[in-house]
Order: sequence, then C-alpha cells, then structure tokens
Amino acid sequence: MSFVYSPALIRVAGPEAAAFLDNLLTRNLADLAPGALAYAGLLTPQGKVAFDFFAWRDVDGAFLLEPAAARRDALRQRLALYRLRAKVEIGDDPRGLQGLIAFAPPPAAPDGVLSAPDPRQPGFGWRALGTAADIAALATQMAPGLTENDVRARRIAAGAPDLAEDSGPEEFFALEALFEEFGAVDFHKGCFIGQENVSRMKRRATTRKKLCRIAFEGEAPAYATPILAGEPAIGEVRGSAAGFAIAALRLDRALEAVDKGIALTAGSQPIRLASPDWLILPAAGETGSGGG
Repeated sequence: MSFVYSPALIRVAGPEAAAFLDNLLTRNLADLAPGALAYAGLLTPQGKVAFDFFAWRDVDGAFLLEPAAARRDALRQRLALYRLRAKVEIGDDPRGLQGLIAFAPPPAAPDGVLSAPDPRQPGFGWRALGTAADIAALATQMAPGLTENDVRARRIAAGAPDLAEDSGPEEFFALEALFEEFGAVDFHKGCFIGQENVSRMKRRATTRKKLCRIAFEGEAPAYATPILAGEPAIGEVRGSAAGFAIAALRLDRALEAVDKGIALTAGSQPIRLASPDWLILPAAGETGSGGG
C-alpha cells in the first residue's frame, strides 16, 4: 500500500548549486546521480541541527530539498542568507509535484518520476516524487490505503525520529539526532557549517544522549513525560504510537540501569529500552562531556 502527500519542496538550481550546497550541508550532494535521494542537514555553527531534509537530484541536475512542511520557509530563508554571490536560484518548483511513500518497492515508475528507497536505513520504505498524474497512476498500481497516521506509526516502530515532531528547534547535536546512523553526515567531506563540533564528538566518542526507540504496554505516555531510572531523570518521551515511542534519552545511563536491573519508567508507567540494531550505542564505561 502507499500514501500520497504534497511535499514542501525547495528547488536549488544553477551552475554553482552543487558547490553551494556542499559548502553548507552535512553531506555531499554533488555525487548524487539524477533520480537519487539522500538525507542531509544544515547545522548551526555550534553543530546543532537547524534543519533536516530529504534531497533529490532532479533529472536536469537541480536539487529538490524536502524538509518538514512547517520548516520549509525558514530553510529557504536560511539558504538565501548564505547565497551571497553564488550562481544559484533558490525557489519553488513550478510543477506542483506530489510525493508517495510505500513500504515495498514500487513497480516500474512512469518516465520522469523520481523513485528511490528511503536513504536512512534499509527497511524504512520507498519514496517517489513526480507530477500529480504520474504519482496517482503509481499509487493506483500499489493499492493506495495508507494514511498519514499509518506512516507515522510505522516510522516510530522503526525507530526513526521526525525532528519536526520529536525535537525542538536547534535542540540536538547532529550525532544525537542520528545523522551518523542515517548517512546524513560525511566525516571526510570538505568543511560544512558546524563541522568542528560534529568531528570532535565523533573523534572523542562522546555522544551519550540520542533519540532512541522505547517500548511500552497499554496507553502511550504523554509527550515530554520524564523517563526515570529509579529516581534520576535520564530523558523524556517524544512522539509515540502503537506500543513504541521516540525518546530523548541518556543512553549511557539507560544501559547502566538495564545492566543493574533498575526499572525504566515514564511517569509511573514501565517502559523498555528498544534500541534498533543499527543504533550506535555508547561504549561500556564511556565518560565525557559531549551530548549532555
């Protein structure tokens, strides 16, 4: 089944578009082939996530950035601020493109449709972008029926945060927001905004707080409910659905509590640490000041 939606796109085009974006973003986009999809971000100078988004390479070589709808205008303004004299055009895409999310590879897409697996982790689904008519035809082939709530529940069950929902503005450092796990940061590329702090946290292995999946039975704990390991608070609940939630969590303390048999609770409700296999966990006995 599939879900059709209206993406909040920003088109970045021009002879210097690739170089302009690569100087700013956490991941190189110049190496994307036409039709390819990446996940990337724009950080603050301190290394916190200001914006995260999917980035498509259009068939004409332009880039289509797809942030959360609520953050589109702010991202466009930030890019315009950095443009200076670069030969790039930052604006709307005039075609009124539609997006599609599915959890199985689609059949052969119509010519002109951009179609790619979600780049963050295998098993996160499939995404497509195209004209309204082409996406409608593709959705018909894939049996439409997923709702926005279905997509959200599957995302949370997979352990994938949505920073527009699960994070405040500029709340998390890039590695706390799973940029490494999701291939959103390139540690070997040239400079980008916030690179020094990202590289330092990677080199010193000091990312102890992360967005992580937790599990519970019964009613979902409310957003921002503190997570306790005995008495100390070690994090808080963010978005939740159908037995799972995303939590902002001190993983070193959570793992220590699990090892000692100390119960984790959200308010008075028992929860379980349910970190996905792909999550990079703190090393045993890790110390340091990074990541809070």
